[in-house]
Amino acid sequence: MGYVAVTGGQQAIENADKLVQTYRLKDAENVLHTKDIQTQMRLLIDRVMGEGGLYAPEYAALALKQSEGDPSEAAFLLRAYRSTLPRNHYSITAEPRDMRVIRRISSSFKDIPGGQMLGPTYDYTHRLLNFDLCNEDPKIYSNFIREFNIDMDAEHTPLTFKKISDLLREQGLLANRQSYDNEPFDITREKLTFPASRSARLQVLTRGETGAMTTLAYSSMRGYGVVHPTIGELRVGYTDVTIPYPFGDDEDDSIYIGEVMMTEVETINSFTQNEKGDVEFMLGYGLTFGQNEVKAISMAILERSLETTGTSPTQDEEFVLLHIDSVEAHGFVSHLKLPHYITFQSMLDRIRGTKATANDSKQEDQQERETTFSTF
Repeated sequence: MGYVAVTGGQQAIENADKLVQTYRLKDAENVLHTKDIQTQMRLLIDRVMGEGGLYAPEYAALALKQSEGDPSEAAFLLRAYRSTLPRNHYSITAEPRDMRVIRRISSSFKDIPGGQMLGPTYDYTHRLLNFDLCNEDPKIYSNFIREFNIDMDAEHTPLTFKKISDLLREQGLLANRQSYDNEPFDITREKLTFPASRSARLQVLTRGETGAMTTLAYSSMRGYGVVHPTIGELRVGYTDVTIPYPFGDDEDDSIYIGEVMMTEVETINSFTQNEKGDVEFMLGYGLTFGQNEVKAISMAILERSLETTGTSPTQDEEFVLLHIDSVEAHGFVSHLKLPHYITFQSMLDRIRGTKATANDSKQEDQQERETTFSTF
């Protein structure tokens, strides 16, 4: 495409950036601190971290402030920053089975070992505007914390549960996943090709845009696909991150470097018959940064759908994986705002030339008809 510079050049671009800051601050009563965004917009922070592919709540808050709350632009900023960071270590595979759970539910079973644990969720609240938040001040939420008597130390108490999928697998009711001994595909350093490996698909899905994935998963559930599961288990909690000990020879030697909050979803799908003739349920899997439950459910639906053959959009690997990436989609659609003067001028010249040719042809036909009429 032929791009040319915007009229006004560098000075116009700098002034446009200053105007952005003016619009952001001109009506503000107080400066919005990134710490406030991080602590009070936690679900938005989790979404941006997931789509940006970087677990860094502080930087996600900064990206949201810089982008004036635009999740797509914030994810773009976060992923661009991530691309500048060195990769010093590869962590040992994290195991959500051992996560310190703060929320755990199942829609497939009423009674599960350890019980349903609702945790922090809006699922059971009325969708009504709470106008009390308009006048909220530090005293109000301090009194609430004190009156509700929240034991903040309890959140750090290890609370682990056995996975429901393990119980089903022990009973021979769940198909076992194929083991993957080869090196996982790295979509940040290798070009995505089709057909993609399962590790590549999961990486693309876990960085996918929440709205796009929800739309595609919804289409599958409505009949434009074959996957309409129930949730075997949804769990939210903190998972330890460890790296191999640099100077150790034992593979079990590791160093704990912190923990990340994750949402894991395992869906139970329609059953199938294995090679031995046994009937087993198929499992769908979703895993995201932070508490992002709708995305994790959508991921589990799409992951299962991509492992089935068919003609629906959600069974088309290339269609799904290339259209759910928020950064790719945001960038490609936004590029239409760049100058396309040469491209459009070329099309304009062609259509004008076509119209001129058509007019000349009409005039010739008219003259021929007039000549024929005068002869008679």
